[in-house]
Amino acid sequence: QVQLVESGGGLVQPGGSLRLSCFAGGVIMSFYTMGWYRQGPGKQRELVASISDGGVTDYLDSVKDRFTISRDNAKSMVYLQMNSLKSEDTAVYFCNWIVRGGPRGPWGQGTQVTVSS
Repeated sequence: QVQLVESGGGLVQPGGSLRLSCFAGGVIMSFYTMGWYRQGPGKQRELVASISDGGVTDYLDSVKDRFTISRDNAKSMVYLQMNSLKSEDTAVYFCNWIVRGGPRGPWGQGTQVTVSS
């Protein structure tokens, strides 16, 4: 009974901020690397940020110094703080467990982030 529920997206102006939340239920989260992915219109889904079970983080170059991934294992939550948002950040954002370098699945509904003036 795995479950992924993303929330926190919305419409923001360039330079604005959003905090995305992901509830990851049904699996012992502390054993896994967790990741945030995004998919823009007409594009492949890409890994934006990840955080290992030991707290080691990694980021897509284009979001470094702007996004911060964090996790709360006790609450089965993963977060993505997004600052200084740009129009190219517009996408549907998804979270997932990362197993052997790829998303475990299934995917949740995602949350839409739109950055526009």
